[in-house]
Amino acid sequence: MAGRINGTYRVADSDALADGGRLVVDVGDLTIGIFRIDGALYAYESTCAHQGGPVCQGKMMPRVVEYLDSDATTQQAFDESRMDIVCPWHGYEYDIVTGHHAGVEQIRLTPVVVGEADGGIHVHLDR
Repeated sequence: MAGRINGTYRVADSDALADGGRLVVDVGDLTIGIFRIDGALYAYESTCAHQGGPVCQGKMMPRVVEYLDSDATTQQAFDESRMDIVCPWHGYEYDIVTGHHAGVEQIRLTPVVVGEADGGIHVHLDR
């Protein structure tokens, strides 16, 4: 990121982000994805850990889980209790609530402090 940004920024009105939705905003030259899941806000830098793709602009979907039965037959299903974001460049998938990669716990998105006050959504950057 070129230059230094410090402070708290109002990026949207609270009613601009419905539950289960997302906003992608620019603050300076940093792109941030903000998500509302079960009423809580989560925000991340929109840079995929894989190759820097615009991850927060990817598809939001329930996590896909695979079940293995005793005959070694697999079956896939959606886990509706967990929403993921999928990077549009190469398909890296992240849990929206934790920011962690779906398969490798050590890989994660860079979180951004986000909150609501006075009818607005605010992010805090200390860079």
